[in-house]
Amino acid sequence: MKKLLFAALAATALTAQTAAPKPAVPVKLMRLDCGTVAANDLDQFSDTRAYVGQSKRLTASCYLIKHGDAYMLWDTGLPAAMKGKPIDPKAPMDATVTATLVEQLAAVGIKPEQISMIGISHYHFDHIGQAAAFPGATLLIGKGDFDALKAGEPGTSKVPLAPWIDGTAKSVPVSGDKDVFGDGSVTMLDLPGHTPGHHGLLVHLAGMGNVLLSGDVAHFRENYDSDGVPGFNTNRADSIAAIERFKGLAKNLKATVIIQHDPRDIAKLPAFPNWAD
Repeated sequence: MKKLLFAALAATALTAQTAAPKPAVPVKLMRLDCGTVAANDLDQFSDTRAYVGQSKRLTASCYLIKHGDAYMLWDTGLPAAMKGKPIDPKAPMDATVTATLVEQLAAVGIKPEQISMIGISHYHFDHIGQAAAFPGATLLIGKGDFDALKAGEPGTSKVPLAPWIDGTAKSVPVSGDKDVFGDGSVTMLDLPGHTPGHHGLLVHLAGMGNVLLSGDVAHFRENYDSDGVPGFNTNRADSIAAIERFKGLAKNLKATVIIQHDPRDIAKLPAFPNWAD
């Protein structure tokens, strides 16, 4: 009896080893320009007064992910109404938009109704500004952020995400990490601290390998390198833990790190309208 059992197990193992692997669903990643931010008072990004008297131009980045025939947006940038807005050099922080998401998608032949999912790193206005252009998409957002939006907590606005907050459109509040497509290719990473439900995104590409999109775990390289915490983060201890986890993932996965607000990281991905794959 034992011999028969061992023989059956051996045959099963051999079949598993020799069977053709299931073909992976092709995944591609494209960076979209979602605006420019003038941080005229850069010290807002430090609760230790690290950047007194400094300023920096930052970028607002969004990302298009193609998983087989499905399209997902990661973040939706500054509001479309800011298109062409002059930047006020005297404001502590100001922003403008050159081209809307819908315009950029049209340039690559994609209609708003083809976007099936929107993943949101967090509830700040420069990451949710153009979400309403895709009311048919399912919204993926950290549960902590979703709850804060529903409660109307300070620093939140329901308006850009109104169809999902009021239940008109489908939403998926995400607790912890989430394997978006169920195959390990795209994972929302639980990185709270900047906001209660803040997430980053891990994308695995066949050619380029692992790519880590930061959300706002850090806003620029100096901030990232020094584990800097902006004074407006909702939880300092969680922020430090999140950036520690993010750096650990980057090291262990040998990932390309894209700090979404740092213009110097844009060149790590092909220029629009080209795909990374």
